[in-house]
Amino acid sequence: MVFLSSKGKAQLDAFISTLAKEGKIPAYVAGATTADGELYFNASGKKIVGDESSGDVNADSVFWVCSMTKLLTHISALQLIEHGNLDPETPVVDILPQIGQPVIVSNDVSNPPKAIGTAKNVLRVKHLLNFTSGLYNVQKLTRGTIVPDPIGLDYDVEDPHTAFFDKLKGNLPGVPLKFEPGTDFVYGYSSDVLGFVVEKITGQTLDAYMQAHIFQPIGVKASFYLTGELKEKILPIAYRHASDRRLEPWTNQPDTKILQRDPAKVTCIGGWGIYTSLRDYLSILRHLLQILDGKASKPIISLETAKSLFVPTLSENEADSLTAWMDETGSLKNMSWSNAIAVTKVDWQGKRKAGSGHWGGWLGTSFWIDPATGIAGVNGVQLLCVTAGSGDEDVIMAFDTFERLIYSSLE
Repeated sequence: MVFLSSKGKAQLDAFISTLAKEGKIPAYVAGATTADGELYFNASGKKIVGDESSGDVNADSVFWVCSMTKLLTHISALQLIEHGNLDPETPVVDILPQIGQPVIVSNDVSNPPKAIGTAKNVLRVKHLLNFTSGLYNVQKLTRGTIVPDPIGLDYDVEDPHTAFFDKLKGNLPGVPLKFEPGTDFVYGYSSDVLGFVVEKITGQTLDAYMQAHIFQPIGVKASFYLTGELKEKILPIAYRHASDRRLEPWTNQPDTKILQRDPAKVTCIGGWGIYTSLRDYLSILRHLLQILDGKASKPIISLETAKSLFVPTLSENEADSLTAWMDETGSLKNMSWSNAIAVTKVDWQGKRKAGSGHWGGWLGTSFWIDPATGIAGVNGVQLLCVTAGSGDEDVIMAFDTFERLIYSSLE
């Protein structure tokens, strides 16, 4: 069992207080936990950047966690696999016929891309789990300020699956894949389609499924729908100007776009769409640690499934593709992907150990789970900028400092 030293807590408090005083990043929230309980939690900064009357961010402030949704979607699919309702070997087309016969497209910058032939390999559920499906963002991303199509579009809530695949296909003869399924890694639409698989298998929205099988059992408030208490506590998004790095409130500035927030128009996007507080997200991470430690009274997944979250699944060339993509965001190397999240293959000096799982969110949120040390952490902001909040240099520095202070304070 690990604890946080009193000296370490004081250093963490001072660091987080300094962030607010310096004003280099918007409102910041951070916390860490063991299986036995919360190690640390704190927050600093005004809810609305530059507005002293807006009140302070706090532990209950709600974040759009963006790609941190992926872990929850993959856990949902893994639950179905555990219960025999889903087979990783099942062709995706057998569940979602809208995907049809995918096509391999040329790896160039043409927009739209050119189809060079139909896919020979069968696209299976297992390829969605570890991002070897070939489903990818066919448009060159403006990584930071615009949610890419088809994620950012409004859909007919009665049949969003068909509309999603129709938009993805465009004028091509089939849904575009960057490569043959199971032969490489690409960060794209795998989690979003996996969420559709969960919906089709269960006959529920992804939100309804997660409420019953993840959020309510753990006792957290989270949803794809920004209503009620979540809407009241949502942390406003900040915007950083590219020219001088000045921060201001996000007010639909030109060349910015986020997900639809009108609950009546929302499609549950499994890679992007969850709103929750970082303290509640940390509770989910703590539950996973409890499963690993045999301390969960009502585990949402089995011990075997929990362990699989930290097992690398990528071949060497597939892992190289993940590393190359992550290098663009300034992250560390020596990683793979499990059936849900990125996995470190070596110790990160002064930080998480080999075998840790982690990921983050577009607006600048991040989490890690370190089974070897027995801790998990989460921290974040809500920031639109040209690098995305997750790639902002000052946000990355805050993430790095927080994690290092946590590890140096353990005893």
